[in-house]
Amino acid sequence: MVVTSRSEALAEVWNALGGDAGDLDQVRISNEQPMYASHFALDSAAAATIGASALAAARVWYERTGRWQQAEIDARHASVAYRSERLLRAAGKPVGEQWHDVSGYYPTADGRYIHLHCNFPHFRGRTLEVLGAEENRDDIARACAQWNAFDLEEAVIAARSCAFMLRSRDEWHAHPQGEALATLPLLTITRHDDGSPPEPLPEAPASGDELPLSGVRVLDLTRVIAGPLCGRTLASYGAEVLRVGAEHLPLSRRLAADTSFGKRFAFLDLREAEGQERLSELAAGAGVVVQGYRPGTLAGRGYGFEAIRELRPGIVYLSLSAWSEAGPWSHRRGYDSLVQTASGIALEGGLRAGEEVRPLPAQALDHSVGYLAAAAVMTALARRAREGGSYEIRVSLAQTGRWFDALGRVDEPAERDPAVEDIGDLTAPMASDWGDLSYVLPAGVLSETPPRWTSPPPLPGADEAAWAA
Repeated sequence: MVVTSRSEALAEVWNALGGDAGDLDQVRISNEQPMYASHFALDSAAAATIGASALAAARVWYERTGRWQQAEIDARHASVAYRSERLLRAAGKPVGEQWHDVSGYYPTADGRYIHLHCNFPHFRGRTLEVLGAEENRDDIARACAQWNAFDLEEAVIAARSCAFMLRSRDEWHAHPQGEALATLPLLTITRHDDGSPPEPLPEAPASGDELPLSGVRVLDLTRVIAGPLCGRTLASYGAEVLRVGAEHLPLSRRLAADTSFGKRFAFLDLREAEGQERLSELAAGAGVVVQGYRPGTLAGRGYGFEAIRELRPGIVYLSLSAWSEAGPWSHRRGYDSLVQTASGIALEGGLRAGEEVRPLPAQALDHSVGYLAAAAVMTALARRAREGGSYEIRVSLAQTGRWFDALGRVDEPAERDPAVEDIGDLTAPMASDWGDLSYVLPAGVLSETPPRWTSPPPLPGADEAAWAA
């Protein structure tokens, strides 16, 4: 399977976004070299998705000013950006843990493996209850060894937790969910002609330089990596991004810190009328809503696309899910590592390494989706400025995983993956309430208005649930 080059992968993504092929002349990819010790095409995916987000920002700038900018994609920088959460440091140390000790792969009675996702306490507790196990790897391994993998997968999911059996690519393609994904494009951007007139990009605030997304308000209702990364990317191109979470919902400190540069971060409780009313007010004042809950979850609370479009005609509304909105798994919980497990990526990684299982050396599906989502939002904003209407965008980890898998394989990968000691020229310091941070700079540079984060990541819930201006 021949690897798809970075420029070819970018052309695929730009076509999926509905972009004009001639726009690709505005992109230059440089410094191409293998960056990952993996046969999977992480480097092509990184340059393509980050390149698409930069080109989409350049397109928005053209709508704003009538001038194009050159998008400069340093391929090494793009690949390193796919590990940003692993490379973030506070006072020289990682910010918290990304994985709980008991999360991971376990052998089962039928000679297979299952991946248990136990990073959040409520998932961990439900899974341990199904297994009748203590919270340590030895006891969990003992319990898993008494189950067949498929039966355990179904039992854990029935308990409203997360576990998926390790499958091969052939098994995935023959599975009803894999078959459903085969009928879907990489992503969809649907214009709804609701009478909303063309909406010029808002004027930049009086303070600060004008950037492609200056004045655009983004309501970020996401968690973990992919969705927050979308908001972080939009912030780097000038958007005002307000992330709204809930104090009672668990989160990863490392991921919250890494994905919140340039944002504000507020808490609301949607179990209370006051929180519901405030979220409606925020949505009515937004230009973009990005949400990453399972299909139907926010709609069931009155915050789906149709409801938000009533509040704010002309909205750009992006929904991010694990398994897509098609197929029998559409309402299942899922994360990058679980999609790798179910779709054959983790098994192939193990076979190539002479091991039972080996996931990708970066959360490549999460990062791909985050940059794709940002590119799709900016594409919709440019269209809204010309055509009017409201826009509904759908993207998923599983759809993106299928595209990623089809990029081919690298014959001669790097000897090792990017590490902190290799990337000093791609990082910068910033003081924050998390400590003195060293972080990976935004990739996808524009010639006239390079992306940047003007504020450090706030602590979760540190800000008021209100627009800045």
